[in-house]
Amino acid sequence: MPRKLVAEALGTALLVATVVGSGIMADALSPDDAVALIGNTLATGAILVVLITVLGPVSGAHFNPAVTLAFLVRGGIDPKLAGAYIAVQIAGGIVGTLLAHAMFDLDLVQVATQVRAGPPQWLAEVLATFGLLMAILGGLRARPDAVPALVGLYISAGYWFTASTSFANPAVAIARSLTDTFAGIRPVDLPGFVVAQCAGSLIAVALFGWLLADRPRANAV
Repeated sequence: MPRKLVAEALGTALLVATVVGSGIMADALSPDDAVALIGNTLATGAILVVLITVLGPVSGAHFNPAVTLAFLVRGGIDPKLAGAYIAVQIAGGIVGTLLAHAMFDLDLVQVATQVRAGPPQWLAEVLATFGLLMAILGGLRARPDAVPALVGLYISAGYWFTASTSFANPAVAIARSLTDTFAGIRPVDLPGFVVAQCAGSLIAVALFGWLLADRPRANAV
């Protein structure tokens, strides 16, 4: 268990450091929001491939409470371990934000002011998280070796086709509420995002549990 928890904390920390850090860098280098988002997208998709490939054999590479919730509902992870995963994912995400601030010589402790609220944003997060679980669950059934690339590609696409830029991760959302930079989200907007992400996860579990019921199941965590 210690190795699994360290892997989950480390992976989530590096993921958030990449999301926040690349957002800071992109925003500093270009006044064009579209160009900045391209930079943010490329960095996030790339780090997901690396982290899942390297840490997947240790912990399953969830790095995301919505993913852990999906495996819990499917019976693929013990409830106590799932709770521990979620705790270290949130802690790791917060550390990732602090690391990004430290690298760019910003105030370590910040509170985001970026408004991300309303039904369109919540719908976007339901769809973003649903699609992420589609990539994971479908990939585990069809091509387990392709899951790192599938996740990286899906999140890269999600940055652009969802109104919310595809957070799809409660731990990342919490961590991003602590940065008043390009990647931020107001703390008051967090509950709507987290509920939407959990809903998207559960919808995906239900639908793909049915769609893929006749195929053999890959080993979970």
